[in-house]
Amino acid sequence: MRIAVIGGGPGGLYFAILMKKWQPAAEITVFERNRPDDTFGFGVVFSDATLDIFERYDPESYRAITENFAYWDDIEVRFKDTVHRIGGNGFCGCSRQTLLILLQNRARQLGVEMKFQAEVEPDLSAFAGYDLIVAADGINSRIREANRDHFQPEVDLRPNRFTWLGSTRELDAFTFFFRETDHGIFIAHTYQYEPGRSTWVIETDPDTFARAGLDRMDEEQSARFLEGVFAEELAGHPLITNRSLWRQFPMIRSKRWVKDNVVLMGDAKGTAHFSIGAGTKLAMEDSIALFDAFRAKGTVAEALASYETDRREEVERTQHAADVSLVWFEHVERFWDMDPRQFAFGLMTRSKAITYENLRLRAPDFVAETDRMFAEGVPGADIVKPRPPLFQPLTLRDMTVANRAVVSPMCMYSAVEGMPTDWHVVHYGARAIGGAGLVYTEMVCVAPDARITPGCAGLWSDAQEAAWTRIVGFAHANSQAKICLQLGHAGRKGASKLMWEGMDRPLAEGAWPIVSASPLPYYPDSQVPTELDEAGMARITAEFVAATERGSRCGFDMLELHCAHGYLLASFLSPLTNQRTDAYGGSLANRLRFPLRVFAAMRAAWPAEKPMSVRISATDWAEGGITEAEAIAIARAFAEAGVDLVDVSTGQTTPKSRPVYGRMFQTPYSDAIRNAADVKTMCVGNITSADQMNTILAAGRADLVALGRPHLADPSFMLKAAAWYGVDIHQPPQYLPGKDQALRNAVKDRSDFEALKVAAKPKRHARGSFAPKAAAE
Repeated sequence: MRIAVIGGGPGGLYFAILMKKWQPAAEITVFERNRPDDTFGFGVVFSDATLDIFERYDPESYRAITENFAYWDDIEVRFKDTVHRIGGNGFCGCSRQTLLILLQNRARQLGVEMKFQAEVEPDLSAFAGYDLIVAADGINSRIREANRDHFQPEVDLRPNRFTWLGSTRELDAFTFFFRETDHGIFIAHTYQYEPGRSTWVIETDPDTFARAGLDRMDEEQSARFLEGVFAEELAGHPLITNRSLWRQFPMIRSKRWVKDNVVLMGDAKGTAHFSIGAGTKLAMEDSIALFDAFRAKGTVAEALASYETDRREEVERTQHAADVSLVWFEHVERFWDMDPRQFAFGLMTRSKAITYENLRLRAPDFVAETDRMFAEGVPGADIVKPRPPLFQPLTLRDMTVANRAVVSPMCMYSAVEGMPTDWHVVHYGARAIGGAGLVYTEMVCVAPDARITPGCAGLWSDAQEAAWTRIVGFAHANSQAKICLQLGHAGRKGASKLMWEGMDRPLAEGAWPIVSASPLPYYPDSQVPTELDEAGMARITAEFVAATERGSRCGFDMLELHCAHGYLLASFLSPLTNQRTDAYGGSLANRLRFPLRVFAAMRAAWPAEKPMSVRISATDWAEGGITEAEAIAIARAFAEAGVDLVDVSTGQTTPKSRPVYGRMFQTPYSDAIRNAADVKTMCVGNITSADQMNTILAAGRADLVALGRPHLADPSFMLKAAAWYGVDIHQPPQYLPGKDQALRNAVKDRSDFEALKVAAKPKRHARGSFAPKAAAE
């Protein structure tokens, strides 16, 4: 078998090593455009878990690497004269040049041929006789670019500027330095990689970059400027350059990785931001995955197909974590006025890979201090033995919820002519006694023609008012839960089938006339809505007010206006569904006009002492839709109109939406709105555990956390969460006999959980020929 590896970086070399070790007769040649000892950059980072993998696949190169690294357990966050040190992380730093030389030596030992200063033409005409061509030629891959139409790379050039520098300053932890200057904020990502040498990746936002004049400085001038910015942190040590040019990070994703017998690997196929230290790690793990595919499959074509299919999920997961991480650094000014403890917690959990529970196990003192910080912001809370954030109360106007857990609004499609039934009594009653602090109703429609489906609940009649009063009364009599009434109008998504019969599909018969901001059907075969005129707006506003007054008489504790998911008021907000040319279309101020009018009328009719919220779609997940800046402006506008909480959801505006799903996938939008618009928020969206809820709250990404499906699966979700954390919350007296059993189960579950975590934790790898010394202050 003849194999050409184009690119002599760590990924390409490691694949050559593994393949040659497995198939000694294979003819493997590595083509590298640079000289053997050329390298750009300074150090690379590996986690304990990655070192475990290296040890399994090639013990010889593993030993060589671990004899030449700097090891540390701690991450240190230095922010506004505070220092937070978080242990239990397990990382090593190694010189990139040393790593390359070690891998080159191992490859030679096995018989891999290496050709340096070898320029490869991207048409690959010189490689006609090879069975496999591995394109490991980096971010600027000539092979990928020569075949763009096939590989279809997407490049997202991020706005922040960064430069890669070195220093003689020794560090005993992976350290983040944050420094505010007259020009703006600078961030340094730093770690030691060999005796007397550390890596300093420094980034800043584009406005700060311009104000500082860095766009007019050469490499040396830039380094001297940054020595001034980080003079205290460098403690007299210089910054060292090595092609330390300012750049923007390109997030690259390729739709395809394989073309015939050519396969992309490492940065050539896709990148991950340096803030999670994943570039070299991803490349070397790519090489392992490609090697595994060849071991498992019989032909080159089968192996490459297997690699592309099986490896993609892990790569995309890492890239998503990197995306979330880099956005945190791009918007660090949003968090600048946070308590430093919350700032540090937010930094540690920014990518969602690390959570509250994970930190609680590895850095209990840090999490205990975070709990104390959160409790200090809650009037009357115990700050000596604080509860976890999830179990802290929240007050909105005169309403106080006992904890931060919310049963998300979820349509039941089980009403009859708008009338709630026994189903609703059981559904809402069970979740109220299950321990959540706040229970939302489904979207309750303000008129018969405001319904989404024939099964949607309403509040336009005395009988409906009586039915809702019964539900609210049961919850108040048997739980401490507060109940929020969500009012809405379906707009162009009205007259649709029940969810399980065809979500958002038009009724085959029995449909009613529908209205929207513009006469645009939801699906091509959906009913065309009538464009709402002034008379229609006045009628619908009156219907919202009438339902608001009924809700007040029902005894609801809180009221929410639904302006999301493509329903009537959302159709005014989004430019995708609002094509009006009058005073209600065009600019955001115009698009806000009718939703704000409805909200103001409801606020005037709703008791002043009771809170109101608004649900918005912070993105349409479609080109030309609502932008992040507009979402923040929408939230500000409602806050100025008297809203107490923004319920942050996303999408469902158009069937062309393409959401990027994942754990807590909508939380970043809540984070942005909360910290940029300075308004309380509730987040929702694939949040499944009390651990995730605590993570979100402690980091300041939301003030309430709503769960939908977990509460459908388990109405007692919060009672079990309270037992897990050893927190005593209200239970109906009928259920008290089960409380001790729940606590016993939780104690056993926690013991088992901690044992599993300890067993699963990667081993701490032995220190190499040196260890970083305590940094001189």
